[in-house]
Amino acid sequence: MFLASCASLIDAPESRPDELAEVATTSSGTQKTTHRYGAGAQECLVKAMYFEARGTGERGMRAVGEVVLNRSDDSRFPNSACGVLNQYYNGTCQFSFICDGVADRYREPNQKALANKIATTLLYNRGSDITNGALFFHAASMSPGWFGTLSSRGRFGRQLFYR
Repeated sequence: MFLASCASLIDAPESRPDELAEVATTSSGTQKTTHRYGAGAQECLVKAMYFEARGTGERGMRAVGEVVLNRSDDSRFPNSACGVLNQYYNGTCQFSFICDGVADRYREPNQKALANKIATTLLYNRGSDITNGALFFHAASMSPGWFGTLSSRGRFGRQLFYR
């Protein structure tokens, strides 16, 4: 499990969605949006925030989403939100819920709705990165292990965030 650090939610000037996404019309006339963070970015962010940070409030969820996007922007990681979420390193999942053997079912509609709202903000009007560039996180209840060699970015919800 990996997490990020959040200082505060800051309202930022609105970004233009056309700078972040391409909209193409298919032969059947439906529109398909490909975001700069890859197709399915919204869904993958919602999954990450819901399954890694549900119940931690807006800041805790947002911090997890920030880590996914920060990794997407870092050349050491896959360049899409879904690629980051599904990445294995040394045979290990980078996000615990991917390999925990538990079916990924949304059982708390309000938490999923909050994750969806935050994902939309992150993708289309991100503003300042509340994690200050965090690339990793773990549950505060876990021993830091090798995370102790990284620069701490803070605690958000029940997780500690690092770069």
